[in-house]
Amino acid sequence: MNVVLLAVLLYIVLQLAVAFFVSRRVVSESDYLLAGRRLGPWLATFGVFATWFGAETCIGAAGEAYRSGLLAVASDPFGYSLGLACAGLFFAATLWRRGLVTLADLFRQRYGGGVERFAAVVMIPGSLLWAAAQVRAFGEVLASTGALGVFAATTIAAVVVVVYTAVGGMWADSWTDLVQGIVLIAGVAAIGLVFAHDGGFAQFSVHGLGEPLEDGPRPLLETLAVPIFGTIAAQELVARLLAARSPQLARGAAVGGALLYLAVGIVPVLLGLAAAASVGPGIEPEQLLSTLAQQHLPMPLYIVFLGALVSAILSTLSGSLLVAGSLAAHNVVSPLVQRAGHVMSERAKLRWNRVAVVLFGVIAYALALGSDSMYELVEEASGLGSSGIFVMMVAALWLPRLGGVASAVAALVLSVGVYVLGEHVLGWSYPYVASLLAAAAGYLICVPLGRPAVAARA
Repeated sequence: MNVVLLAVLLYIVLQLAVAFFVSRRVVSESDYLLAGRRLGPWLATFGVFATWFGAETCIGAAGEAYRSGLLAVASDPFGYSLGLACAGLFFAATLWRRGLVTLADLFRQRYGGGVERFAAVVMIPGSLLWAAAQVRAFGEVLASTGALGVFAATTIAAVVVVVYTAVGGMWADSWTDLVQGIVLIAGVAAIGLVFAHDGGFAQFSVHGLGEPLEDGPRPLLETLAVPIFGTIAAQELVARLLAARSPQLARGAAVGGALLYLAVGIVPVLLGLAAAASVGPGIEPEQLLSTLAQQHLPMPLYIVFLGALVSAILSTLSGSLLVAGSLAAHNVVSPLVQRAGHVMSERAKLRWNRVAVVLFGVIAYALALGSDSMYELVEEASGLGSSGIFVMMVAALWLPRLGGVASAVAALVLSVGVYVLGEHVLGWSYPYVASLLAAAAGYLICVPLGRPAVAARA
């Protein structure tokens, strides 16, 4: 067997071992989804960083910078770093104090169970698209070793991560994220330093290879709006914030994660811009980083680098699958079972969450096989429905008497409808901004139709 592939598989097995070991601490739904709300500063901060720093930054952003230049990567890492910082400064502590398990719980408190379930259904596709991007990236990493084809590598990747996530939940994610975050920083630093030593940064091309973006250039406002508002309204981030042991720690973890994200995320972008000038065309963009590592790193550092890519993907993918599963099991299945007059035990709740993770893992695998670009998958994941979720978050947290069920439903329906129409049918330049404005307008227009369904909780 290829030595590099063997080393990567050994690293994956070690991660699985950690997941199975830590799973012994999982005895309740809160343990599985939020690590019992007991994460300290290291686990919380690296959890935010590692969950957000995924394949689209390591592989996608480097490839986009190489192909189309600096403007092609305005959203990542810059937009997502801003989104993490804003979430920490303005939302983290307030959300933590609500005693939530998922973001949809906030909407149950404010608007009632019907809106809770509707919001969960709207949020799940975004998490699935995010997970699909990571499955695709995992397959690309394994395929880059030369020992496997992309299909076989993607299949192995999907199986590994579904098992990894279903078994350990947030506790496993948190401990492995700490290890993965350290390996990730070491791997990215290794390729950056060695490439610089070899003179790779002697020149840059801010336009990359000069290839146009597939959908044409996007206005900067639209490019930044998607990652900023999409990040704030993402259950993946909210789950990490709620797992911290205090509101102050939740805020600090998000801001610290944002700074780490920007510092580490700028390296792949610089590598892409430098490679366009010094290496030129001829490299598949999504394999640029792996190709540079193979050419410039000695074998031990190359293995560390691949471990870094695997770390980035594992942490983000497991978080996305866990979120999709939690929204389905905790906010859709559990309320419906209780309405039918049945009481779910903690064991039953855990079982439903794990079943949902496996189911969504299979769906993410199918989406990954049918996609053309992980960067596009990530942008779609951030844009689909998140504008309506953001509008509802603001209203639920700070406008307790403004709007009710009709306002919430209008915001969700308009956010999805306007975004899909503008992005995929009419080809607007500002589909996400338009969806955000439409969601806010719909919410306000429907205010006279009813009072809040549930009193806001202090």
